[in-house]
Amino acid sequence: MNLSYRTAIIILHDVLVAALAWLGAYWLRFNLAVPPGFQAAAVSTLAWVVPLQAAVFWRFGLYRGIWRFASLPDLKRIVLAVGIAALLIPLVLVLFRIHAVVPRSVLILDPLLLVMVMGGSRLAYRAWKEHRIASMLHPASKPVLVAGAGSAADFLLRELARNPAGFHVVGLLDDSRDKQGRLVQGLPVLGGLDEVATWAQKMGVDDVVLALPSAAHVVRKRITQACAEAGLNVMTIPSLEDLVAGRVSVSSLRPIELDDLLGRDPVQLDDSGLHRLLTGKVVMVTGAGGSIGSELCRQIARFEPARLVLFEQSELALYAMEQELPQRFPNLAIAPVIGDVKNAAWVDRVMAGQKPAVVFHAAAYKHVPLMENANAWEAVRNNVLGTRVVAAAAQAHGVAKFVMISTDKAVNPTNVMGATKRLAEMMCQSMQRRQDDHGPGGTRFVSVRFGNVLGSSGSVIPKFQKQIEAGGPVTVTHPEITRYFMSIPEAAQLVLQAGLMGEGGEIFVLDMGEPVKIAELAKMMIRLSGADEDRIRIEYTGLRPGEKLYEELLADDESTLPTPHPKLRVAKARAADAGWCDECMAWLAQQGLPDEAAVKRQLQAWVPEYKPESV
Repeated sequence: MNLSYRTAIIILHDVLVAALAWLGAYWLRFNLAVPPGFQAAAVSTLAWVVPLQAAVFWRFGLYRGIWRFASLPDLKRIVLAVGIAALLIPLVLVLFRIHAVVPRSVLILDPLLLVMVMGGSRLAYRAWKEHRIASMLHPASKPVLVAGAGSAADFLLRELARNPAGFHVVGLLDDSRDKQGRLVQGLPVLGGLDEVATWAQKMGVDDVVLALPSAAHVVRKRITQACAEAGLNVMTIPSLEDLVAGRVSVSSLRPIELDDLLGRDPVQLDDSGLHRLLTGKVVMVTGAGGSIGSELCRQIARFEPARLVLFEQSELALYAMEQELPQRFPNLAIAPVIGDVKNAAWVDRVMAGQKPAVVFHAAAYKHVPLMENANAWEAVRNNVLGTRVVAAAAQAHGVAKFVMISTDKAVNPTNVMGATKRLAEMMCQSMQRRQDDHGPGGTRFVSVRFGNVLGSSGSVIPKFQKQIEAGGPVTVTHPEITRYFMSIPEAAQLVLQAGLMGEGGEIFVLDMGEPVKIAELAKMMIRLSGADEDRIRIEYTGLRPGEKLYEELLADDESTLPTPHPKLRVAKARAADAGWCDECMAWLAQQGLPDEAAVKRQLQAWVPEYKPESV
């Protein structure tokens, strides 16, 4: 080991401590008044005791550690080294016939003093470096309570000790009765999470930090609501894995967001299977600039496809993805293509040129009220004809997997958008049946059905955020309206997993968890903003055209089958009539523009479960 300047200082420190501990042992032995004869013995034996202890300390590696990170293993080494030295001292004094009177109590007191001073000095240095002393001297920092007393809380306290970031923790809360009344990093676990308002008032706290990265979201929601009702600011930390890995630090403390409360457990992906499906393959995504399409591109990019074809009608959305992906994935080859999925000649040329092995079809019109009346015909053409065009081109050019993004609104639809997506599912089913009639092989057609995603374009969440920023009111259509929600990354990951598992003709249904009342969602967002319902009102405006109170994931005459993945099930949907596909395509190819009523009548003829408000 190289003897650096810092190491030399530490050795000198321990040598001085060893000398003082030896003399201090005599001092304590004789009640602070050492007789002259014993004073001479204490001093004369220093020349033997101190070098011996220094050699043992070096041998046991006490100078390899860094004082700033001194911990229990360092203390164990000190105790072991001091203990060995304590056994060797009388042996050396006897072997070398040192004629000095050393009381037995000195031989016991010396190692005790040595452990206390050597261990204490290291821990004091660490405390100083971590600004614990400094933080106590700066009462201007804000007091906070920490919700949680587990590993994440312990790590948070250590990080705050090194970087107070304007906070000092006054206590912790945890529902575990075994932890209540105990200490974590010297700070008390005061009580349970439900007592946050009481303890905040007692401790003079306005801020609470959630150190519950692995807790169920219902627990986070409960503590957040309790804090909101008490007028407390709520912050959260990133995942424990991110903190430990050093990807983020305590400076990443941030206000809690809706995603933290409505989020779900991480998706377990079959990475090896997805590598077989995507790695080294050309993959095409239609609607690549949309909410789901763009996230699909990001998730696919992680699996290193040979090329990612971005097919998008919006120039602005395509440009944004063209700029983002090379920055995040420098080695990813991309092919940005402007195009309309209804343009059969252009889609066919793109497929012929790019030769994708897998196609994810996310391009669609999805906004229910916009598609309901004046835009009904365009909704049918884009969502049904567009699906048929892309699927037919995929089949013609040997695409192995075609995955179509559907919606829970396709179940017992009450709106045009839902009916068109059910027709798109039926189109894929029909093409799969024709494919199967020609024997094994060919393109496998798979549909994936799920509900609303947090923050997608057209979602209520961005709308509510803007209304809250403007001071309200927040408009909700009906006090009982209920929807399913999942995060965009989770939806995209499950689409990939479903695409891997699909053998052809299936409609996969994602586990959407528990439904959420939109009115409760609005109240939660108002509280998270730091306001209340007296300041920002909620107004009920009535259901919009085509909107229903409750969304369903399965039609009444459907059932589901489990799959090996816990968040995916297969819907046993009503089979599409083999003859309707050509009839549907002929109707979509007509030159005239049917009116809204005619469109809805035809949709009802093909989708009997479709129940429009009026036909």
